[in-house]
Amino acid sequence: MPAIVTPDLCDSYPEVAVLEPMFVNFGGHETFFGPVRTVKCFEDNSLVRQAVNEPGDGAVLVVDAGGSTRCALLGDRLAEQAAGNGWAGVVMYGCVRDVDELAETELGIQALAAHPRKSEKHGEGQRDVPVSFDGATIEPGQWLYADNNGILIADDRLALD
Repeated sequence: MPAIVTPDLCDSYPEVAVLEPMFVNFGGHETFFGPVRTVKCFEDNSLVRQAVNEPGDGAVLVVDAGGSTRCALLGDRLAEQAAGNGWAGVVMYGCVRDVDELAETELGIQALAAHPRKSEKHGEGQRDVPVSFDGATIEPGQWLYADNNGILIADDRLALD
């Protein structure tokens, strides 16, 4: 994967959207990028599990978990499945758990916080729909670029030097 530096991308592409700086890097890859696929759910990770069990083909799963800090929607097992199925990363507008294991997983993971409690599983939520949080609307098919400086959203793939 080519190296990315989001400040350099912002300089070269001032039109990109920049998410508010509230995400923390939990994954084994500090930088990641790819086309966006989405899940919208609240305290139920059923659709997250379904998504990471499918081929990722280098995509980034953006999960709008409503910003909940009452449970985690991604842990070590689902992260390992995502990595094994070719996902580039997961951006969780919510919490993750098993953070020591996530740091060793070959996957980019950014989330709001860590939480030890697992989520419910009722099969609720939506997939491949626009999600809005953090002052931005993110649509399937857009491109996400992430590093320790922040998260960018572009309508198209950006040329990397």
